[in-house]
Amino acid sequence: MSIFNNTSSLVLALIASLFLAPNNISAQKVLIYSDHQSSNEMRTKFLKDVFFPAIEKESNGRLKVEAHWDGELAIAYEAFGAVKSGDTVDIATVVPEYTAEELPLHQMFKGFPVGPSGKTQVSFFRKVYSELPEFSEELTENNMVQIFLGTGYPVGFFSRQPLNSLTDIKESKWRSASFWHLDFLRNAGAIPIRMHWGQEIYEALKEKSLDGIMVNIDSGYNLKIYEHAPYLLASKNLWLGHLYLVAINKNTWNELTNEDKEAIQRAAETSYKTLGNVMDMSFYQQMELLKKEGTTIRILNKEEIRQFKMDTKFEKVQKHWVDEQKKNGVIEASLVLKKIKKILKDTI
Repeated sequence: MSIFNNTSSLVLALIASLFLAPNNISAQKVLIYSDHQSSNEMRTKFLKDVFFPAIEKESNGRLKVEAHWDGELAIAYEAFGAVKSGDTVDIATVVPEYTAEELPLHQMFKGFPVGPSGKTQVSFFRKVYSELPEFSEELTENNMVQIFLGTGYPVGFFSRQPLNSLTDIKESKWRSASFWHLDFLRNAGAIPIRMHWGQEIYEALKEKSLDGIMVNIDSGYNLKIYEHAPYLLASKNLWLGHLYLVAINKNTWNELTNEDKEAIQRAAETSYKTLGNVMDMSFYQQMELLKKEGTTIRILNKEEIRQFKMDTKFEKVQKHWVDEQKKNGVIEASLVLKKIKKILKDTI
């Protein structure tokens, strides 16, 4: 009888160990990430090679990010809804410009034609989120929490014809998607053209129905704009103001232990330390790639940047935007904008 009991105990112990082993392995929490771009862009490569590994390291392997690229789970315009619902995606890069109604305050970053670059730009966005709770609250209202603030390349002016300066855009047709930039172009004397991003822009430049495009330099490269608009005026300070929010579903976030939340926050802190240098280095690398494709590039000087800033009459555009927001019930827009201006001035 004792032999039977001993044997039974051994068998039960073996069975228990077999069941426990998979459970120990599955104890790792896998977070599903979605991105609309490929994994070899500056921004996405940084997430893949720096931020996501840092999350795994800081959590001692308890957390792992399973990344899906190229809009496999959600294209750019669907990312907001995907992370908000959390049904198939835990984390996604959200572009505020695509959700102006849901994230009205986030639109104001693009309302500045000139801004900081590299480390200074990283510091600016971090300071904004640290000192102005309105931005985090806007995300919370949409069931998400930001865990990393990513940015992209600055704006460039790709032209079919050589440009001696930005004043040469007057009375010519220039495309942009942003309502801010369309107003900036109009005030600078150009004829602003709104056009969907894609092959139709390439064809319009080819057919000479479009004279140029105001766009972030990597997008110009990716769409091969240089083949029909081979003249580029650029500057690291002609910023896009384009924020790429890495946001996590709020329910998913709340389910994490405090230990894991702190691990993600430490991973972000560590990653920010190198982001500025990566942005600077990548800018010059992108310039070299464009040159290899035959693009004639000139970097604008400080005086030219200052002049363009004045020509855009951006403060007048901002005032109009604030007035429109008040009509829509976003009464805090004016105060938040004033605070943004102060942070921007202090940062620069």
